[in-house]
Amino acid sequence: MNQQIWVRAIRGAISVDANTKESIANATAELLSKILKKNNLTKENVESAIFSLTHDLNADFPASSARIKLGWDDVSMICTQEVPVPGSLPMCLRVMLSVYTNLSKSQVRHVYLGDAAKLRPDLN
Repeated sequence: MNQQIWVRAIRGAISVDANTKESIANATAELLSKILKKNNLTKENVESAIFSLTHDLNADFPASSARIKLGWDDVSMICTQEVPVPGSLPMCLRVMLSVYTNLSKSQVRHVYLGDAAKLRPDLN
């Protein structure tokens, strides 16, 4: 029996402890690993990633961390800066992954970690 495969977008965010290369790298690896685990995916399922960082995080690119820590050499990635809305959550890294999966939209599990869980309390 053939299973239907779709491209799905999976969102996630994590608060970052400090504006350092190491903190951004660790947060990136933790967030991406948990997204893959919760959705029963591997890096082979990932087509692309869009990362955004709040203005107070500029010590490194999350895409570099994904390549180095997780081996995402063949994943198309881009990084951008979040819109600095007054009162928004500081020190936050967000991602939107495009993945190939057999999960329906309602089965996809978005992941919000640390203080970023406040962004989507409906999902936690």
